[in-house]
Amino acid sequence: MSGVSERIEQLRREINYHNYRYYVLDDPVVSDAEYDALMDELKALEAEHPELVTPDSPTQRVGGQPAEGFVKVEHPAPILSLDKASSGEEIRAWWERVGKFLPEDALALSADGTSAVEGPPLAWVVEPKLDGLTVVLHYEDGLFVLGATRGDGSVGEDVTTNLRTVRTLPLRIPVSSPTPQAGEPALSGVEGGLGVPRRLVVRGEAIMLIDDFEELNCRQAEVEDKVFANPRNAAAGSLRQLDPRITATRPITLLCYAVVDAEGPALSGAEGPVPTTQWGSLNYLKALGFPVSKHVARFESLDEVVAYCEAWVGRRDTVPYEVDGLVIKVDDLATREAMGVVGRAPRGEVAFKFPGREATTRVLDIGVNVGRTGALTPYAVLEPVRLGGVTIRKATLHNFEDLQRKDIRIGDTVTLRRAGDVIPYVVGPVLGARTGAERVYELPKVCPSCGEPVVSSEEEVAVYCDNVACPEQRVRRVGYFAGVMDVEGMGERTAQLFVDQGLVDDAADLYYLKREDLLPLEGFAEKSVDNLLAAIEATKERPLAQVLAALGIRGVGWTIAQLLAQHYRSLDELAAASQGALEAIGGMGPHTASAIVEWFERPRHREFVEKLRRAWVKLEQERVAAPVAGALSGLTFVITGTLPTLSREGATRLIEQHGGKVVGSVSGNTDYLLVGEAPGGTKYRKAQQLGTPMIGEVRLLEMIGDQQRNG
Repeated sequence: MSGVSERIEQLRREINYHNYRYYVLDDPVVSDAEYDALMDELKALEAEHPELVTPDSPTQRVGGQPAEGFVKVEHPAPILSLDKASSGEEIRAWWERVGKFLPEDALALSADGTSAVEGPPLAWVVEPKLDGLTVVLHYEDGLFVLGATRGDGSVGEDVTTNLRTVRTLPLRIPVSSPTPQAGEPALSGVEGGLGVPRRLVVRGEAIMLIDDFEELNCRQAEVEDKVFANPRNAAAGSLRQLDPRITATRPITLLCYAVVDAEGPALSGAEGPVPTTQWGSLNYLKALGFPVSKHVARFESLDEVVAYCEAWVGRRDTVPYEVDGLVIKVDDLATREAMGVVGRAPRGEVAFKFPGREATTRVLDIGVNVGRTGALTPYAVLEPVRLGGVTIRKATLHNFEDLQRKDIRIGDTVTLRRAGDVIPYVVGPVLGARTGAERVYELPKVCPSCGEPVVSSEEEVAVYCDNVACPEQRVRRVGYFAGVMDVEGMGERTAQLFVDQGLVDDAADLYYLKREDLLPLEGFAEKSVDNLLAAIEATKERPLAQVLAALGIRGVGWTIAQLLAQHYRSLDELAAASQGALEAIGGMGPHTASAIVEWFERPRHREFVEKLRRAWVKLEQERVAAPVAGALSGLTFVITGTLPTLSREGATRLIEQHGGKVVGSVSGNTDYLLVGEAPGGTKYRKAQQLGTPMIGEVRLLEMIGDQQRNG
């Protein structure tokens, strides 16, 4: 076992190091294939020896089971907000206002940067003002143990499990190379006895790179899932998912910029203290392996600070993430602390805010998109205009009610803005520029895709095409179904091709595709056809909740689908449910309940379900047999992580069928912790503290099989 344990530790060190080089330094030293081989070996060893799985293992970034809610976390020190300045004059006014609070032993500078009092040199550090979600990261003995949102500055929410999925976040510090490459220098002192306090709390920002954000929105749009307005909303929404498996699929990154708290002696080398300056803190964090922005600078003259900030207004598009300003900080931490706080803002820091981005252009036309559920959404066709470094030709108008409220007309000169500097939208018309030639837009009476009459209701803003045979809806529904059912290798372009070629009329037809149907299509070689057909076949065993979400019923996303699967064991049971019964389910609104009933009432949809049934798509959940005396009689289990072949529900049923009991949390009465991939840290640590035996799926099956053979 010692040899296996040593190999696992070696693999973890190597993978953590390569993650650091790839995601933080952007300088990988191994190929993707070599990295994948290391990860595959580690996963295999941990599957064979689940008792050796630890929370800081690289395999634990995949996301665990959904949480019921977020636990509140009190921060060790206030996470404060900042006062703002929007010009060089306002920066000078800020310093003139707060400079009087400098301690006597500091070097106070006047507004023009000249010395006023002799003492330690005074300097400022300027950093990008990141537009993301503030997070507070806790490390004990170098191990990441807790991560929380900023919240109200005093109390945040525990998002530890979600943060573990962020690849730029080190699960253990310091990050170092287990096998340095030939001629490779030490990483900023990491190899040279860098001190790590027993407890370290770091402040950072969870963000999404602009390219990653746009790619995510494209993926979301393909399956008609939520499209985010800006990278900040995308990062915040992704990190606050109750299901960390969703977070694990989102391209969140992290930048750190402050040590909030630290205590205890260093782990290795000299007893070096945490740096006493902001500039030193940034370099210290980088040396430990934390991602730190490259766009930071230190100045000893306020004139230089002002010039740097003003020059940045024209540079804001040169960085790969959203920057809505700069943060100016007094470098010496003791000096900054001595200056105190006014309200909720430290005097020794200020945010220099960039001016907003707007442009004016002309509306050439107003178009309409048809969504998967038939919802019609207007958009403006614009005279091309440059805004924020890109050329804008179209912009969202949100919905018809918003269009009418703003009185936007064809031919109007309008103000255009980029939400979060990314998504363009029309703010409103420039009334003074109207000539009288503008045309009031009339709401569509027919669908632009199929020509059928549209419908609307007083309770909803949306206007719908109610024709289930609408061509544009068909493409989007097929693409949506494939996306939700995880048909690997199939997106909306493939759905469009299949519909155009007459190969599918609805998503159920995917299960009836044949090899000879696909081989003549451009871009479909034998291997790609075989892979696609295998991916479609694999979806026949998807759980009921996933099938429900894929049907495309208006208002039934993943959350509602899971709720329905808890109350109905099959699609037939759900189809027979009345609206009253559905509304009685907690969390189910009347509009969604009505949409479900109406969906199943349509003959075309009933035929769709029958086609799924004939294709052997799983449309029900297995019923749990009554517990019986068996190999596991009298034993209590807790399950954590994702098992190799059994779902959590399947493992629970198996244990109960053989006389055992499954509970939600580890206690002194727990006989075994059944451990899979990405185990929950709380259950795992509790089991370690209590000495609870840990087993994997293989051992569980052996326990059942041994008893049956002996019997």
